[in-house]
Amino acid sequence: MRIATLLGAGLSLLFGVACTSGTPASVQPAVAAAGNGAVNAAGSSAAGAPAAAAAPADYSNTANWLCRPGQMDACTSDLSTTVVAADGTLTPEPYAPNAAPPIDCFYVYPTISNDTTPNSDLVAGPEEKGVALAQFARFGSQCRLFAPVYRQVTLASLRSALTGAPITADRALGYNDVVAAWNHYLQHDNQGRGVVLVGHSQGAGVLTQLISTLLDTQPLDPRLISALLIGTTISVPKGADVGGTFKNLPFCRANEQLGCVISYASFRSTAPPPASSRFAQAMDPNLVGGCSNPAALAGGPAPLHAYLNANGPGLTSAPPGPWTMASPTVPTPFVSVPGLLTAECVAGERGSYLSITINADPADPRTDDITGDVLAAGMVQADWGLHVIDMHLAMGNLVDQVAAKGAAYAARSGAPATAATTP
Repeated sequence: MRIATLLGAGLSLLFGVACTSGTPASVQPAVAAAGNGAVNAAGSSAAGAPAAAAAPADYSNTANWLCRPGQMDACTSDLSTTVVAADGTLTPEPYAPNAAPPIDCFYVYPTISNDTTPNSDLVAGPEEKGVALAQFARFGSQCRLFAPVYRQVTLASLRSALTGAPITADRALGYNDVVAAWNHYLQHDNQGRGVVLVGHSQGAGVLTQLISTLLDTQPLDPRLISALLIGTTISVPKGADVGGTFKNLPFCRANEQLGCVISYASFRSTAPPPASSRFAQAMDPNLVGGCSNPAALAGGPAPLHAYLNANGPGLTSAPPGPWTMASPTVPTPFVSVPGLLTAECVAGERGSYLSITINADPADPRTDDITGDVLAAGMVQADWGLHVIDMHLAMGNLVDQVAAKGAAYAARSGAPATAATTP
């Protein structure tokens, strides 16, 4: 899942920043001065000439699903883990999905496509499959997994944006694909089941738009168990949990709370977001960026249950060092490091972020650091934080949240026979 250049590695966050008015970032220009000929979300060019809208993908074709029940796909690959204790002990942790999960999860992946075109095609490459494995497959212990392939804005397009070239990507194309996949899921697969929406970065932006357009109603559709919108900014009025990006979908503050959102952007405690950060803060002075710590929704610090890629996230300049002094490598694709990481939502002037503390102990044989910072030209980009491992850092906690909310959903009765679809 490695990407050719470090510049491209950080671009995924450009669609993870929700604008202050509540309009999702997925429909905003990636760069303020996009240049003549740039295509906006409505499908018209900057010069004013209308652009023909492409038809959404056909999700009756199972090839257009990255993950789907009953398939051998990206979400059925190896999730085995090595637990690295502080004393250096290595313990294998096998993984088995739930054979009959009671709820569903619907996932939209971040900017990851290595296609050289402005929008990706509908053929999932190793990068899409790899990110689905790392960010989504583990939820299979709690829910049936649905993840559409969609024609997202690619890394190539975003590199072009950052270097001042015209933006030619059609941002509506990927969004319309996801809406088509969502509608197909509701019409053919949902059958009255509760569902958790999961997205990171561009994927979180797309889901933010979908929620705002279809699901942010009063009352909320009771099928919406929760939304995990990670690596983006969900804005709220200061001191409130709802009323900015979403009018009716509040931040989650209790494990059993339903119809709520978990969202955060992660930064090292030693490197908080600078004023230039694209995350964790709202541009509208009447709003602030919100944060919910999946390890402690009610607030305060709590240990993270991370599942880290054993060979590193693939988006930094170098792989991690040895996980222990005695063993430079581990035999599994994932590593868990109990007790090494602690997280807490920390408030800044314009919002909150998830502050990650590394509980290093030079006296023990386990590693004292993790990789995940975005680098360019060999330098850490402070405004990106730990964006590329936002979900890895708290994967076990996020899975636990889905489990708790799934149990609360099962205890509740009276769900309607249908859920919201496009008009």
